[in-house]
Amino acid sequence: MSEIVTLNDSTWQEHLGSQAALILVSNGEGLRGDFATAFKKAAAENTRLLFARIDPTTSPQAAAALNAGEKPVLIARYQGEDLVRRSRPWGTDVVLAVELLEKTLQAHAPAGSLSPAADRKKDTAMMEKKPAGNKPFVVTDDTFQTEVIDYSRTVPVLVDFWAEWCGPCRMVAPIMEKLAADFAGQVRIAKVDTDANPGLSQVFRIMSIPTIMAFKEGQLVFNQAGAFPEPAFRDLVQQLIALKLPPQEPAPEQ
Repeated sequence: MSEIVTLNDSTWQEHLGSQAALILVSNGEGLRGDFATAFKKAAAENTRLLFARIDPTTSPQAAAALNAGEKPVLIARYQGEDLVRRSRPWGTDVVLAVELLEKTLQAHAPAGSLSPAADRKKDTAMMEKKPAGNKPFVVTDDTFQTEVIDYSRTVPVLVDFWAEWCGPCRMVAPIMEKLAADFAGQVRIAKVDTDANPGLSQVFRIMSIPTIMAFKEGQLVFNQAGAFPEPAFRDLVQQLIALKLPPQEPAPEQ
């Protein structure tokens, strides 16, 4: 069992230096009830992660160093680097952030004596070999190539582009949870917050959300906006699993 540690301008660097941590930067205003409950529950059940809280009104230097403003922000952080950030987080964001940190810890254990560059190369190889998890996986601008494009060469990936203010997205979220559990090992379910990842939104020209994309063998094979009913999603996943792609021709020599 872990407790939620309160950090300030003097202590935050010491605690967050190399640990895997889930950090809430908030003075308590505008915090969603479902998030508060999920955050406390996750802290009580998890002993591997540091759960911390920083009040930006009393610790402005720490908040500024973490690029946090007045709105509540949830940050998943590992070895001094942010893995994911969620502004005005929901309870489901806690689950996804914990899953991401756990996967990161798993990929880095044992650490050995490899250099950071070798560690990253080893982590990528491990990601490609291990099966998809039983929960949706958070993907960002920086990780999309590895976690979706490259990963889909081994396991097909279904991607949900969403945003917290989007009502239909909240209808799709529980369906994605079910698909991730029911098709674990056969399909990876990924989620991209379009507000937090404008680069991907621009690259794929996402005009409305939710937008659902499917990737297999490194190729985009499905792209459609809209919140589908659960049977339609299940049919899509089954088609994605069964889909046979023709071998790609090698690029012509220059």
